[in-house]
Amino acid sequence: MWRRSSHLGHDRKTIRVYLNDERVAGVRASAGASAFDAYASYCRERLIEDPHLWAMTLFDEMVALGFVQSYATLTRQLRIRSLRPHCERCHAAKGRPVAVIDHPAGEETQWDWVDLPDLPVSWGWGASASLFVGSLAHSGRWRGRLAESRDQPHTIDALDQITRALGGLTRVWRFDRMATVCYPATGRVTASFAGVAKHYAVSVAICPARRGNRYSTPPELALTTVNVVWRLGSPLIDIAHPIRDHGGQTRACPGGRGGDGS
Repeated sequence: MWRRSSHLGHDRKTIRVYLNDERVAGVRASAGASAFDAYASYCRERLIEDPHLWAMTLFDEMVALGFVQSYATLTRQLRIRSLRPHCERCHAAKGRPVAVIDHPAGEETQWDWVDLPDLPVSWGWGASASLFVGSLAHSGRWRGRLAESRDQPHTIDALDQITRALGGLTRVWRFDRMATVCYPATGRVTASFAGVAKHYAVSVAICPARRGNRYSTPPELALTTVNVVWRLGSPLIDIAHPIRDHGGQTRACPGGRGGDGS
């Protein structure tokens, strides 16, 4: 036994368990019941209830229930056990064709909404508001406007104000499949918004469904990606982008007056 262990470079006890068929080569011994097992059913039920629940929020809930392992352990177990239901719209774009769409100056403006839930009472906006953002595809320059609702009147008002702040119209307006502009299932522009486009003399382009790897502005252009952050009780909204810690601030106007960001 000693000669075998010295020749193979392993401990004698290790050689003995293999010779006695107590261990199979290439098969890892189970560590026993995982401490996560007691929380697996809770995670499964919570993620069925809300498939888009943030893992950090789930982690905070589990800590309150007595979970003592780390956040990294939680996310690893969620992946291994496939506890989060599949969502095609949120599925990563890995493996899809990547295309960067080139646009000359004055060609296209991109429009999108950013939700701002649980607003401070001091803002006078009620429980929530939305920030409508328009960005120029060529330069990445953008402007935003707060709105109490995402309905079509508020959308049109924000479009007009942001267009003026950007210095004028582009030839094309590109939208996600928002219901105030098109029918989400088909991407066909609604008759009411077609009249808006005709008034401004612009063409409307709707993003194709589930094509997350298509960019009108190159993703490496830092100024095209911004984070909108506010602190409870503060009348100011912080606007930042990946390169700099702080890109600017805008003051929230009383409800009904809108607010401009730059």
